[in-house]
Amino acid sequence: MQDISNMNREGLPSSKSLFKATGVAAVIGGVVLVTTILPAEYGIDPTGLGQTMGLTVLSQANAAESAQPESAPASSGNLLALSAGPVWKTPEGLSSDSTTVTLGPNEGLEVKATMAEGDRMVFNWTTEGGSVNFDMHGERFNDGDNFTSYWQGRDQPSASGAFEAPFDGTHGWYWENRGETAVTVVLDTSGFYSGISKK
Repeated sequence: MQDISNMNREGLPSSKSLFKATGVAAVIGGVVLVTTILPAEYGIDPTGLGQTMGLTVLSQANAAESAQPESAPASSGNLLALSAGPVWKTPEGLSSDSTTVTLGPNEGLEVKATMAEGDRMVFNWTTEGGSVNFDMHGERFNDGDNFTSYWQGRDQPSASGAFEAPFDGTHGWYWENRGETAVTVVLDTSGFYSGISKK
């Protein structure tokens, strides 16, 4: 009987080993909590490792989801998806247009699309007969002669890209022909806007 009880005591870890193992587990758990769980779940990142590993994005997505359910429209009135997601949704229909303008020597012309804040479009324009100066800009509704310039260029034969309206208003291009012969500009647009107008 004495021999059996001695064997049992020798087969079990000592109290010292148990305390040591518990301490090591607590330290590892604390490190995991501070470096991954707090940044990912709550956006708390005391070490900066959460941001480096991209974990703070998860907490931002959770916060946005709590503040705005997917079924509710965003403040712009036309976005239904979370800004952190890869999909952008809108109840508006897709518009596609090809617009042609001819500019005589020293002549300029504007082409604008009416867009709500957050609306998006892709565009491509090319010239025939020469290059043009351009200013891509936008104007808020009922804001007089004020405008916001987005992109300017000189002596350009083409430009293309994507655009997201930063506010409700008209957004587009002013082209100017500084040459001595007529230049034709062909603009192709596709996206979410209501109509293209020439001025």
